[in-house]
Amino acid sequence: MSDARCVRTKEALVFGRGAKLLAGAVVMICIVLVGPSAPGSALFGSSPTGEAARDVVPNRVMTWNLCNPCGKSNADRAAEIAAHAPQVIGLQEACVRDVERIRGYLEGVYGLVYHVEYGTVLQNWGRCGGVPWNPGGFGQAILAAAPMTDHVNVEYPDGGSEDRGYMAVTTTVGDQRVRVFNTHLAERRQEAVRADQVRVLAAEVARHERAVVLGDFNAVPDAPELTRMWALALDADPRCEPSSAGMCEPTTDWHSRFDYVFLRGITSLGHRVQPTSYSDHHLLYADLDLT
Repeated sequence: MSDARCVRTKEALVFGRGAKLLAGAVVMICIVLVGPSAPGSALFGSSPTGEAARDVVPNRVMTWNLCNPCGKSNADRAAEIAAHAPQVIGLQEACVRDVERIRGYLEGVYGLVYHVEYGTVLQNWGRCGGVPWNPGGFGQAILAAAPMTDHVNVEYPDGGSEDRGYMAVTTTVGDQRVRVFNTHLAERRQEAVRADQVRVLAAEVARHERAVVLGDFNAVPDAPELTRMWALALDADPRCEPSSAGMCEPTTDWHSRFDYVFLRGITSLGHRVQPTSYSDHHLLYADLDLT
């Protein structure tokens, strides 16, 4: 069954309790028949710990590096996201096919409907599967419960050991329109490259009075290459800043703080770092006050 037939079949269903269950079943059948995008991916795994929210939390934003290639189940990834139900999600190391399957699980199993925009920087068969002449897209993605506009995708002039970039959209957080950025900086031990990447990113963030910057910066809070970001924005955790880097909760399996929710002109109501067995990066989310 093709992706298009799956979508048409689902849209043809009439809503109601029984029909919603049937729609979910159709989505799962489609995902199984289409198959995973990464070699060795399992399609089904454990259910989320605790009951997932029935709708998104309207002022919650999340960042998560999916870890790729790690052979993790997209069903499990979706379960982790659904357990916290953010309104906006920034994903890094994201394959287009994997994101589409995650969206399918989020809608079909949990009733959470997201729009998507991509910040693809590579076409990579090794990371994302496909066929050698048509490899899968790899990079960033933003999922948002509300429509997104003014999408841009920028590759950094120097990606370091692998192409890197940032993407940005305008979407609704809470009930306000906000500019949201999502980035993945160069790998560790490439400080000078990251400093140049932050310079490019910060110049664009500075154009907006209010912005949310999500991503994996591959740098600890007091790293010199993050100086330009700290000059523009604060972390969602008020204890986390360069002068008190030891107060920042680690967001990786190697106990480093690499992932951030930077806020410009917006206040954090609270944040959480949620370890997960489905990536070498933890989920990080924040609830925001946009008033």
